[in-house]
Order: sequence, then C-alpha cells, then structure tokens
Amino acid sequence: MACASPSIKCSTTRPTNTLGSSRAGRVHDGTRIEFLHSYLHGLKRAAAEGIPLGGYFQWSLMDNFEWAEGYKPRFGLVHVDFATQKRTLKDSAYWYREVIATHGANL
Repeated sequence: MACASPSIKCSTTRPTNTLGSSRAGRVHDGTRIEFLHSYLHGLKRAAAEGIPLGGYFQWSLMDNFEWAEGYKPRFGLVHVDFATQKRTLKDSAYWYREVIATHGANL
C-alpha cells in the first residue's frame, strides 16, 4: 500500500495590536498587511522551490477573547467592538481578499 507524500500546513499567529487610526468606518492596520505580505510571499517562494505546502490557515478571522490575555490583543482581520458587537473589516481583510482572488499574484 502506497502512502501519500506528506505536506506542510502553515498558520500565522500574530502580529497583534497593529491598529492604526479608525476613520470613516475603516480600521487601518498596515503593519499586519506588511507582516502577512512577507509571510505569504515566503510561503509562495517555498512552494516554487518544491516545498510540499498543503495549506495555509489565517489566524484569526475576528478579534476574540484569548485565555491568557483577555480581549486586549487584536489580531483578527475583522475588528470587533466588544461593547456593541459591531464588526468592521480591517484594511488587512480587504488586502487579504485580493490575495485570495488573485491566487497570490499580488505577492
């Protein structure tokens, strides 16, 4: 019986608290975009060099409660106002949407 070749699954964990100003209903988080661009570009390069990447999982979709730090860290692509539960897409969410739509062509 033949076994399938193993592949690597990757996930990010941070950065956190990279929020810039919030104007006109937008949440600016340029540092997160820079981090994700660098990270995903590295994965794209590794795949081009033959590393068997089987998937990538973005952590986290929304700001959430963290057991060790409570509600302080904010590393989701969607900002959550915990008082009102309003969700607002961060600039990184719009950027990541384009990465997905172009299959990484903009990396």
